[in-house]
Amino acid sequence: LTIHIPPDLRKGSTRPVWEVPPPTVYSFAYYIFQQLNAWPKNGKVDYPARIEALSPYLTPQCKAFLKEDSNQRDKKSELIDRVRVVYEIPGRGYTTKSVKVVDRDNWVVSLDLIADEYYLTESVKRATVRYPLKVVRWEGDSETNPFGLALDCYEGIPQRLSKAENKGTL
Repeated sequence: LTIHIPPDLRKGSTRPVWEVPPPTVYSFAYYIFQQLNAWPKNGKVDYPARIEALSPYLTPQCKAFLKEDSNQRDKKSELIDRVRVVYEIPGRGYTTKSVKVVDRDNWVVSLDLIADEYYLTESVKRATVRYPLKVVRWEGDSETNPFGLALDCYEGIPQRLSKAENKGTL
């Protein structure tokens, strides 16, 4: 039995045992997505390795999608010596609008992130993007996935954020 406790423990809390609080869903989506996009040395090696290492936190469809994405990028030579990191846009972390509860087992999380990419030591890309991610309840092996949640990839196409939307946050 997994019980999700809200992050603010200063107050008592009564929750249905099946409920996963939206801040927990957001934190899970952010952590897994950030780890998928952490390519510290070489995207050609790091990206497929991240997909494999995080597979307990991915639905089979999402894992297949990401593997195909990795293969396509590799064929275009987009991953060789590519370093990547994503992180929250300052001031644009979790809010009540960040997580849409579809039903008790499905959520859509909006992550507003900065994606920085480098080729060797040269900066080649900085983009501010809203990533709409699907998260699903994923009961299974609690040894490999203690969250009981899985990333089900994208709910829609990631959208670049305009400079006006980022004003005062970078």
